[in-house]
Amino acid sequence: MITTDKKSRNFQLKQLALSLGLGFSLIASAGAALAQDIKIALIAGKTGALEPYAKETETGFMMGLEYLTGGKMEVNGKKIKVIIKDDQSKPDMGRALLAEAYGDDKVDIAVGTTSSGSALAMLPVAEEYKKILIVEPAVADAITGDKWNRYIFRTSRNSMQDALAAASTIKSGGSIAFLSQDNAFGRDAIKAAKEALTTAGSKAKVVHEEFAAQNTTDFTAPAQRIFDALKNKPEPRLLQIVWAGPSPMNKLADLKPERFGINLAPGGNILPVMKLWKSYAGTQGTIYYYYDFPKNKMNDWLVAEHTKRFKAPPDFFTAGGFAAASAVYTALSKAQSTNTEKLITTMEGMEFDTPKGKMNFRKDDHQALQSMYHFKIKKDQKNEWDILELVREIPASDIPVPVKNKR
Repeated sequence: MITTDKKSRNFQLKQLALSLGLGFSLIASAGAALAQDIKIALIAGKTGALEPYAKETETGFMMGLEYLTGGKMEVNGKKIKVIIKDDQSKPDMGRALLAEAYGDDKVDIAVGTTSSGSALAMLPVAEEYKKILIVEPAVADAITGDKWNRYIFRTSRNSMQDALAAASTIKSGGSIAFLSQDNAFGRDAIKAAKEALTTAGSKAKVVHEEFAAQNTTDFTAPAQRIFDALKNKPEPRLLQIVWAGPSPMNKLADLKPERFGINLAPGGNILPVMKLWKSYAGTQGTIYYYYDFPKNKMNDWLVAEHTKRFKAPPDFFTAGGFAAASAVYTALSKAQSTNTEKLITTMEGMEFDTPKGKMNFRKDDHQALQSMYHFKIKKDQKNEWDILELVREIPASDIPVPVKNKR
């Protein structure tokens, strides 16, 4: 048994109090430091048919933050913490995960998602929590149209931007049929494509629209309906393919549309899909991004670093993720705050750099205005990734995207 006198006991109590005080101080300091982290949620459909797109988005987003912060992952003197969530391209899950990110994780900004259906389900959540949601890479027009709210910004192109870019390459007459997926993305895309042809002043006439399930593997019946609709119509006859996920381009080509004087016009896709198009040299289309087209310092770094790390150049959705990261970083840097109202004020009309070049958020609907690319499939390809030849860059000024929200 150890005994101590009163003086010793008082000294020991003082030491204990000091130790406890220091301990609580350290805990409080650590808590404050954690509270100062800037938290960003990245929601993507990493499970399911759109998995390749989601993985590219994540890679691009993280590489974008790395480039912009010089590898420090800091902005405004605070650490950036990215919380990644997989919504499996399911609207209910997307909505729940965004609510979890805002409510439980206390994120400052969210970015996502891959599926247009899921993205549309997420929009009201951003409004409920009064937090910024940067949409990337979902394209449905309604996101910045009639379903939009003031907390929504979009770095990805929308269906109308895709459609107007494509329409700018079809000035002459002739006949067009469309093939797309029977989902929110597909129906939105074809609606936009028809409107874009009118806006662009094209004389081509749309003679057929065909929608197939996303998991379709046999395109014989849809193709036959398209061929029957096109084969006796005025030339040139064009079958425009608008498809997310594994492209039906090769399967349609195997059915020999050329028998009826029909040309295939694919929308741009990811590199693993397009590298299978080598036998279609000369075929033209439009695309959001192809690594060899933009000429700027940011894209040079992305191409070099991505090729070094992954033995392949960056892809379509990699550039999109990078653009979203740039929007986040630029907004936080300029606003010097995570306050939502300050961010909205900063982001409306904000210009920011991307691997494609400059983008800016239009004040009316927060859609990022940006250039697109008219391509031709190369005949002489030096390697598996040497796929496209640039016909011309289509500047944002040539893509008059209408404002469709009700601000």
